[in-house]
Amino acid sequence: MQKFIPVLARLLLAQIFLVAIVIQLTIIMNNPNGYEDFRLFLGLHGLPGIFAPLMIAVQLLGSLALLLGFKSRAAANVMAGYSVFVAVALHLNEPIVFLQYMAIAGGLLAFSTIAPTALSLDNLKK
Repeated sequence: MQKFIPVLARLLLAQIFLVAIVIQLTIIMNNPNGYEDFRLFLGLHGLPGIFAPLMIAVQLLGSLALLLGFKSRAAANVMAGYSVFVAVALHLNEPIVFLQYMAIAGGLLAFSTIAPTALSLDNLKK
């Protein structure tokens, strides 16, 4: 039973980002100006347009890597950095959301110390 707790942690951390990016991509795809609206939203926070595809790619690929347990340590560290970036760049004026992203970053950093986990692609080599 003890070996499945890190698996649960990995899946719960992955689902935060995976659900969020699926919702974001659905909004972008269902609205003719969805992508441009996303770029404008980032622009309102002082981020240039290049951040839109980068953020989508990091969130999608990072969450899938965590979900599947592929390069779990690296994925957790990248997603922790991404969480801190989002907290500072987009939610600095929203204390609760800011702290939630920082807590997620802390969970990802803690997870990176125990990865790889059972039921992961990282363990297929063994």
